[in-house]
Amino acid sequence: MSDIVKIAVDAMGGDNSPKKVIDGIIHNHYKNKNVYFKIFGNKKEIDKLIDNKINTNSFEIIHTENFVRSTDSPLEAAKRGKDTSMWLAIESVKKRETDIIISAGNTGALLVIAKLNLEMIRNIDKPALSALWPNKSGMSVVLDLGANIECSSKNLLDFSIMGASLYTSLYPNEKPNIGLLNIGSEELKGNETIKETFKILNNKKSSNYDFAGYIEGNQIMDGEINVIISDGFTGNIALKTAEGTANFIIKELKKSMTDTILGKISALLNYSNLNKFKKRLDPRLYNGAIFLGLDSPVVKSHGGTDFIGFSNSLDVCNRIVKGNLIKKIKRNI
Repeated sequence: MSDIVKIAVDAMGGDNSPKKVIDGIIHNHYKNKNVYFKIFGNKKEIDKLIDNKINTNSFEIIHTENFVRSTDSPLEAAKRGKDTSMWLAIESVKKRETDIIISAGNTGALLVIAKLNLEMIRNIDKPALSALWPNKSGMSVVLDLGANIECSSKNLLDFSIMGASLYTSLYPNEKPNIGLLNIGSEELKGNETIKETFKILNNKKSSNYDFAGYIEGNQIMDGEINVIISDGFTGNIALKTAEGTANFIIKELKKSMTDTILGKISALLNYSNLNKFKKRLDPRLYNGAIFLGLDSPVVKSHGGTDFIGFSNSLDVCNRIVKGNLIKKIKRNI
């Protein structure tokens, strides 16, 4: 049973839950038979949705009618009680009943409740929110994406080590290549924190990763650097800008292909290529952000995703556990 990955699932978080969460679990179950789901939420609702679509020995349901709302502040969510589906799911990973916890619920609440229940990894001061971004060659790990507005050079160094560990957990055959997100590639560019971090990483030799120096925003998708480090303020703006640009391109392309007869004919002739292009920019493929720095892995699925996106974030959970992420971070720190 040691090869079974046990995932604690907050079934009540995010839009259209628990339906999209349970549909995501069912979809994922047919791809990954080595996963056991411990599902927290309203048993009556969940039973109707599962309806014998997964093997009964692959899941269990822990009933609770209380859940964290999307409108709750982190403080309100914590005050809502220890019987919410989010709290109980996090508590199960704290008790080592499960290997990892996932929620599509309130991001701020998830971080606060996780920090209340879980210890930080020794010598790490702040957790970082990390996610996968598509690039020309495959995928990049980017952090921090909003957990910490202000960061010291020590925090950015920790993010580098955690980001490299995450990358090797997800892609064990590739070596991480780290870059610091900055306003220029020259050593003199940037604020004092960035410049100080550059010096530390430049002088610090590591067998776990290579340091490539600075990376500018327009180089993120090039694929030459696969671990991109930033403070949470800059990283979150970069993320939202990338998401907005991708949505704009897809909408404008769709509009130009359906507005005229010539456009419609062109769309039919190029259907296969356009479909590939759309899939490449599909945010569901990259769903699943990870809070790094806690002594148990916590994954945040996008609240607005559908069951396909949630299923993909369950894949991320599976790979994180199999890749021994927490052990890698502790060893590298």
